[in-house]
Amino acid sequence: MVATGRRYRYVGPADVRASVGDFPEGAPIRSSVDLDAYLAAADPRDRDEPFTYVIDLGGTLRLAPRRSEHVACAGGGEVLGAGEIAFVGERDGWVVTEVSNQSTGYCPDPASWAAVADALDRAGVGRPEGFTAAVVFRRCLACGERNVVRDDDYICALCGAELPEDVEPRLTAQPPAVERLP
Repeated sequence: MVATGRRYRYVGPADVRASVGDFPEGAPIRSSVDLDAYLAAADPRDRDEPFTYVIDLGGTLRLAPRRSEHVACAGGGEVLGAGEIAFVGERDGWVVTEVSNQSTGYCPDPASWAAVADALDRAGVGRPEGFTAAVVFRRCLACGERNVVRDDDYICALCGAELPEDVEPRLTAQPPAVERLP
């Protein structure tokens, strides 16, 4: 099955992408049984903090320890969503307590929630109605830097230029050539 939704390609540092082969792809979570097994096998220190997640192009939730790179969790491929996620066990099964789209490697829009919600629903995992922390990303048109927009402040943290307030041009567009002075 190929899920629908906006695809996000990796836009982070090239050296991080190059290291993907050194790390395993994230564990697929298609059911609460998969989540039980993943959490039971996880290092106890990792269970107390959110996990790195991606939603692959088949619409499957993939999990990795928090200190993992999203691009490694995705096996280097495109994703429908990415961020961090935490769970708690309840009487009726697992429930998401925190979920964000915080991935500076993929910079997914808050609209990627639809793919995340669909993957969680299909896996039978309880969830909130939306991201508990939604992040807005923009690429600076002047210097090409990826930025997290905070408090509606659309100013590049690197060069001080104004950031586009709309989602186009996407972060997946190639940044402009920047001439460096000697």
